[in-house]
Amino acid sequence: METKEYNRHLGPKNNGFLHLFLNLVFLVGSILLIIFLAGLEGMLDADGEPTALVLLPILGGCLLFFCYILHCVGFMIIQPNQSRVLTFFGRYSGTVRENGFFWVNPFYAKRKISLRARNMDVPPIKVNDKNGNPIMIGLVLVWKIADTYKAVFDIDVDTLQGSAQHGQQGQQDQPQLKGYDSFVHVQSDAALRKVAGHYAYDNIDHNSTELTLRSGAEEINTQLEDELRSRLSIAGIEIVEARINYLAYAAEIASVMLRRQQADAIISAREKIVEGAVSMVELALNKLSEREVVQLDEEKKATMVSNLLVVLCADESASPVINTGSIY
Repeated sequence: METKEYNRHLGPKNNGFLHLFLNLVFLVGSILLIIFLAGLEGMLDADGEPTALVLLPILGGCLLFFCYILHCVGFMIIQPNQSRVLTFFGRYSGTVRENGFFWVNPFYAKRKISLRARNMDVPPIKVNDKNGNPIMIGLVLVWKIADTYKAVFDIDVDTLQGSAQHGQQGQQDQPQLKGYDSFVHVQSDAALRKVAGHYAYDNIDHNSTELTLRSGAEEINTQLEDELRSRLSIAGIEIVEARINYLAYAAEIASVMLRRQQADAIISAREKIVEGAVSMVELALNKLSEREVVQLDEEKKATMVSNLLVVLCADESASPVINTGSIY
């Protein structure tokens, strides 16, 4: 989107120290005229009224003091990563980003805009994922103002502040958001809901390669940043970083999903145990056959395989019964 912002470059004539010296001249001049007037008691007419010669210094002193007061309004100090948006009777006159002590036309309205990066921790919100499961998801966001024209003239900060305070009544644990923080918070909430609704929390089928909120962290964060940029560009806000920092099932289904995850873990562990046990039984039979330790028929091999699998796959340590007599 095309911007209407332009940087206002201030020259030597806008040097604040030069105008500070000039301002002191106005102040000293007005004081000297007052002292001069105090010694003009003899310059009165017969009726005790001041003559025309006295009115001229009075007018000059008042004019110098008015210039002093008016001149003080034009001073401004701009610190690093801060700016001033200048308007002249409602007309945009540029943005000053230079750092230092300056003086500008006293009739300029000077709006202070910070260009520093800000951090926002969006509390977890409840949304439905692609499968309709309620989940809790939150994000941390780093942002800053890049376009001062849009930030000042394209959104109503005062209305945003009032709406945020009205919407947070009764929520003691939520901070009172102001101005741009309120706008960013609302748009971040909307972007988070949209992105979370396009993906499932996790794959039920482990063989699936579909992108999910848990497995596709970098891809999801990239899409979230793109969505936030498109929403916040209207306010001239630049997204530095956006990351999902909280992800969990909602309380009403958390216990059910926990049991499903436990079942998946048990099944996965059992598969690994059985695979290892079969390999160990095969190795044992091969070693016995190669070294001719004992000759086993098919029935004895089946019995041995059964016993070994029971021992290797059991949850608890097996307690074998040792036959000290004949194996028959």
